[in-house]
Amino acid sequence: MDCPAVNPEGGAATPWVHAREFVRRMRGASQPWLIRCEDDASYVVKFQNNPQHARVLANEMLASRLARLIGLPTAAPAFVEVSPTLIGSNPQLAFEMGEHREPIRPGVQFGSRFPGIPNETLVVDFLPDRLLRRVNNLPCAFLGAFVFDKWTCNCDGRQVIFHRPSGDEGSAYSVAMIDQGFCFNDGDWTFPDSPLRGIYPRRLVYEKVTGLKSFEPYLSRIENLTPGEIQQCTQGIPSQWCEPDSGQLDRLMEVLYARRRALRQAIIDARNSSLDPFPNWG
Repeated sequence: MDCPAVNPEGGAATPWVHAREFVRRMRGASQPWLIRCEDDASYVVKFQNNPQHARVLANEMLASRLARLIGLPTAAPAFVEVSPTLIGSNPQLAFEMGEHREPIRPGVQFGSRFPGIPNETLVVDFLPDRLLRRVNNLPCAFLGAFVFDKWTCNCDGRQVIFHRPSGDEGSAYSVAMIDQGFCFNDGDWTFPDSPLRGIYPRRLVYEKVTGLKSFEPYLSRIENLTPGEIQQCTQGIPSQWCEPDSGQLDRLMEVLYARRRALRQAIIDARNSSLDPFPNWG
């Protein structure tokens, strides 16, 4: 497969931008918002005091950096500074928490860059089979994501978006991995592995799997990561994103490094599972 190259800057090249305009609320349990920032780009932003927990932000930043480091098509992460003034001028900004509303706190938040200009880009999370088969780099994206989700113990289903210019109906969609907040077993930062975890429900994305070699180059890229490359992906993550124990982040990196050598067996276990996700495995 002609997959994207390794991104050596993946762990460190993360912009820090200031929020300028709240555009609209987005879907999701963390109740994120689409925000236009000072660089004229738009970001889907998750906040420290979201209805889930602050570690969602740490998970998003860490997993996005790791995925980009090995060349996976992941929405670019950013640190987004949201000022008290901007929040104060938008009284509708609050989380719906059952019967009451919780104000959004200012500070440094996690942003996932929107793939283009919002009113000029078509973004969907489902495609019919005939369009799904035409997605750019389909095998690379989904086979790489499967290996990545096994490595990071993503306890949620794999979330992706498909996007293309809204005015170009004949063009193929591109794919981007999003919503990494449940990697590392959500806020627990543990790894309760299961052979069924990480399998995408649309089996056609695995049609080209004939063996372990089908998961290259991502399998070898993860196996060949150094401790320094993995540790670099924690750079700049605020301690308040890691509560209640920020020191656990270093331990998490140590476990991730050790888990690289278990990936091949994890893929074989998935192949032998009751779901039989790889029917063309030789």
